[in-house]
Amino acid sequence: MANKLISEIPLPKSIANVFAARNISTAKDALSLTEFELMELLDVGLTEVRSALSQISEIVAPPYKTALSLMEQRLQNEHLGGHFPTGLKGLDAALRGGIPFGVLTELVGPAGIGKTQFCLKLSLLASLPTNYGGLDGRVIYFDVESKFSSRRLLEIGLRSFPEIFQMKEMAQEMAGRIVVLQPTSLSEFTQREHEQGVRRQQALSWHISFIKSLAEFSRIPVVVTNQVRSQNHDQASQYSFQVQGRDGTIETPTRYDSHLVAALGIHWAHAVTTRLVLEAKSGQRFIKVAKSPISPPLAFPFHITSSGISLLSDEGIELMGPEINSIHCQGHNEIINFGMESLH
Repeated sequence: MANKLISEIPLPKSIANVFAARNISTAKDALSLTEFELMELLDVGLTEVRSALSQISEIVAPPYKTALSLMEQRLQNEHLGGHFPTGLKGLDAALRGGIPFGVLTELVGPAGIGKTQFCLKLSLLASLPTNYGGLDGRVIYFDVESKFSSRRLLEIGLRSFPEIFQMKEMAQEMAGRIVVLQPTSLSEFTQREHEQGVRRQQALSWHISFIKSLAEFSRIPVVVTNQVRSQNHDQASQYSFQVQGRDGTIETPTRYDSHLVAALGIHWAHAVTTRLVLEAKSGQRFIKVAKSPISPPLAFPFHITSSGISLLSDEGIELMGPEINSIHCQGHNEIINFGMESLH
């Protein structure tokens, strides 16, 4: 409606003629200027400008909707606003059914925490028939870091759905629904990562816009993973060491506040609708709902088995304050090593 022509709006003829003479042809042209800019440009009084803007706004503004009408519309078109169950009961309950359709869902966490395991399980669930809790659909898996493992995918399928994956033909059909796309060169895909300032932000903005449009117009669940990086007040990792002074006393230098943050930054963070953080505290893995319009901040302990990610409890731990957005990596190496041994 912003591109509606001024000539199609029933303005007084004298004002409409002035708009045309000043090359203000669409509603967007008129509404992009302030009242005083229009007064100067059109050479008319404030009363005439306000009256014209009011008429233009009334014509092009979309009709209001009540919360009740939005709810009724959603109930009538559940397939347009559905959710994709993750198979993790507590998490699905928190998200009111699972990964939402039509928006971006982000998995963020340190390397080796379980993001790929989660994505492999989601890929299987999306390709499963609906009577097994799946979407009976197809999956496009962008494997940027070459971490996709068909062997691990089949192992998860065999352990989670033996009645399907013990049948060779059925297993092949499920695997055939997952299309894996890998860049011909990793440097080709990540070359813009090292660009700075405006060029990098422009590249990121383009990708964000494309992925969001894909999710919204196709009404599909889109899951994107994000790495983490270390950050502190000086934007660099700092470490503290105990040193022995000349008098034999142990001195502990000032400790800098270092923490992990999502690698793609604040611009990307605003683009995602749901953010799930995978982290480790004292050797225990957690999956955390850090951002969601329909769920409070909750954390669920989990572990990784031969059947993929499994929650240790369906009761979410409520989070408050800094814990909501923090990303922990305590005892991470130990649980990674243990997890890898248990999978072999």
